[in-house]
Amino acid sequence: MVESIRTTCAYCGVGCGISATPTGPRSVTITGDALHPANAGRLCSKGTHLGETVGLEGRLLHPMIGDKRAGWDKALDLVGKRFADTIARHGPDSVAFYVSGQLLTEDYYVANKLMKGFIGSANIDTNSRLCMSSAVAGHNRAFGEDIVPASYDDLDVADLIVLVGSNTAWCHPIVYQRIQAARAARGTKLVVIDPRRTETCEGADLHLPLRPGSDVALMNGLLAWVAQAGLLDADFLAHHVHAPDGFWKHIGAGHDLWTTAKACDLPPALLQQFYELFAATPRTVTMFSQGINQSIRGTDQVNAIINVHLATGRIGKPGAAPFSITGQPNAMGGREVGGLATTLAAHMDFAPENVARVGRFWAAPNMATRPGLKAVDLFRQIGEGRIKALWVMATNPAVSLPAAGRVREALESCPFVVVSDVMATTDTSVHAHVRLPAAAWGEKDGTVTNSDRTISRQRALLPLPGEAKPDWWIVTQVARRMGWKSAFTYDRPADIWREHARLTAYQNDGARLLNLRAQAAIGNEAYDAMEPFRWGGTVFADGRFPTADGRARLVRVGQMDVQGPLKDWPMTLNTGRYRDQWHTMTRTGLSPKLARHREEPLVEMHESDAGALGLVDGDLARVATPQGDSLFRVHIENGQRPGEIFTPIHWTDQQSSGGRTGLLPRPLVDPHSGQPGFKSTPVRVEKVMTEWKGFLILRGTDPVRVPCLWSTRITVPGGALIEVAGNGDPARLEACLPRGERVEAIDAMRGTRRVAIIRDGKLAGVLIVTRSGVLPGRDWLIGQLALAGVGASVLAARGPGNQPDKGAVVCVCFDIGLNQIVAAIRDQRLVDVPAVGAALGAGTNCGSCRPAIANIINGLSQEAVHAVAQ
Repeated sequence: MVESIRTTCAYCGVGCGISATPTGPRSVTITGDALHPANAGRLCSKGTHLGETVGLEGRLLHPMIGDKRAGWDKALDLVGKRFADTIARHGPDSVAFYVSGQLLTEDYYVANKLMKGFIGSANIDTNSRLCMSSAVAGHNRAFGEDIVPASYDDLDVADLIVLVGSNTAWCHPIVYQRIQAARAARGTKLVVIDPRRTETCEGADLHLPLRPGSDVALMNGLLAWVAQAGLLDADFLAHHVHAPDGFWKHIGAGHDLWTTAKACDLPPALLQQFYELFAATPRTVTMFSQGINQSIRGTDQVNAIINVHLATGRIGKPGAAPFSITGQPNAMGGREVGGLATTLAAHMDFAPENVARVGRFWAAPNMATRPGLKAVDLFRQIGEGRIKALWVMATNPAVSLPAAGRVREALESCPFVVVSDVMATTDTSVHAHVRLPAAAWGEKDGTVTNSDRTISRQRALLPLPGEAKPDWWIVTQVARRMGWKSAFTYDRPADIWREHARLTAYQNDGARLLNLRAQAAIGNEAYDAMEPFRWGGTVFADGRFPTADGRARLVRVGQMDVQGPLKDWPMTLNTGRYRDQWHTMTRTGLSPKLARHREEPLVEMHESDAGALGLVDGDLARVATPQGDSLFRVHIENGQRPGEIFTPIHWTDQQSSGGRTGLLPRPLVDPHSGQPGFKSTPVRVEKVMTEWKGFLILRGTDPVRVPCLWSTRITVPGGALIEVAGNGDPARLEACLPRGERVEAIDAMRGTRRVAIIRDGKLAGVLIVTRSGVLPGRDWLIGQLALAGVGASVLAARGPGNQPDKGAVVCVCFDIGLNQIVAAIRDQRLVDVPAVGAALGAGTNCGSCRPAIANIINGLSQEAVHAVAQ
């Protein structure tokens, strides 16, 4: 019997433990690890369905130079030579690495060491720059070190949890479930501060739909309120906190309730409710995420939150802390090793004594002495020709960076681009001169650090496929070829881990809280068996901070004027994640289950805005900014504030002709952190007319380019569903169909054409388009891909008898749709989420859909009340 392997989830910064059991050459069963402190056995929809993503579809399995397969020696020799030649000719700052929070700590460590200690530049930055670098800058300003002063255990004992700029129910579902459990057990209050009314708001005690970008005003107003009420912690402030001259005068001026309410566009009574609740609840955890960080004033917003906690002494105590929840599985590990261009290593900056210390430890010949280029600046300098060699590891900047069209132009112009990735084709790798096949989740071995500083092992479940190699091995081999063999002699991840641990402890007299001294001599067997542990313990409990005088810092921050509508760009764009997708869908896009929740990239807008633009649900719209434009499917969502829209970040050229959100935001960044502002971009929305609409269903996983205005590929069991729409003659889409026996039906009156291809008695492909008719449901046809003996009757697109439409999928675990849930609630008079679970199973597995089910119940209840009132 095959034993299960304890590992860590591949997705967000919650860092959930997983118990995985290999069941075949490329298959595993996934359950939650009941012993892991982050999740205690719970998994969200993405983690639950990781087993659907470990196949080899689309994998890069061999080194490639251009479009030709090459051996590892040839590819590595070329990479080492081109980087060395570029450095010799143009200097160390002419090369750069762009890495990822998907890397393991050991991968990150060797890449950072190579760039900063041996190449001699700090031009290594990470996609974590895009999600949490403002939190890093805020922590450093307030605490003197990048320390998250909270743990998930604080959620269990807090009396008030404030979620700021976080759709936690979708982006960190296990954290949300833990919050809901605390509410049920202890009556914990929940406040959600978010311009959008998301599923996270369902059942919250308060929702503050503030104007985007007004968070500093909100938190300064809160601090002024508690100060006026005499609720500051005077003893803590006197002994443990430094306030700059004029700080309290600044807070006392212009931050009254009415002025703050106007700045935030909130009713004063609602704002007062929040302030009174906060003031009366000492055990408060304030969790913040991308809505705070992804702003051109993100660092100030972080410090505005921390200021309130410091001034009220709500830090270093159970159930009281500001808590940055990170987006990636190892963004924290990257921060610890120094993977950001603005840090050196092991929580040290570029102060001369730190440069000298790390140089001694590494015996490094070419230490970087100043910060390198942050992500947006890095790609700008590539476009300007200053960076001449770039290595991208485990990320997709052609999609994820702001003004992504310019990023593509920069990549195309760069003389030498290397991409290490698990996928053969991404929007970034099409610009690469060399592609190197990297190990994927399930094949990698090392460590990750989650949002509350818990370090866990990620273990290999499956053998390396083809010629794929771990990222640390690839970087080490290049370093050796560049002449530094003795400094990169690692044989296994444990070797790297021990060195990283030694560096955190090296000449560390307590000035840095990051100190892994106990791990510095760990043996290989102990490393393999490592249990999750949280470094640093309960930080700041003694009131001491890693600053020169041991005091934390209040940081004076002021609200920047929030830009109003512009004549040519009258609306405001907010961007973010969907519940069941991840980054650019290279992994989650392989899962048929995860594809069902949101099958297409949607632009969500308030009904008043849609009506003014002549848009209805399901239309196509073009979203445009000065940086670029892209098409989206329209979704009416009254949780949006009027004048504001939301689009998802996930879709790429590999899945869709539209949905390219990365093309839209401005490349403007926070002056302290360099983090781009993705949450408030001026935009214009226009209706896009099409003459016909339809869909393709194709067996297999081969990529297909569909020649029409709108096409979006959705993974389904056994193949792909492609939604299409366009103008002109749709007959050209028939070129996408495979060869085989052809059956077709034409309805000239409605302009409907149905074509099916049958091969060896199985459905190989279907195309259905119509100009004015109603399209059939897709589910029955998708099911035919798995059947034998399919005949011409498949064109009916339905089986015999009455087959009601189940509606949009809400519960992906059990494939339960909206219409099924609504019918069960009405017919069986179900009144809560557990009752729906008992009746249908929905929400009883991973639980990610429970907020949506609660929202449905609440909506139906409101309909009933309205009907009675009528």
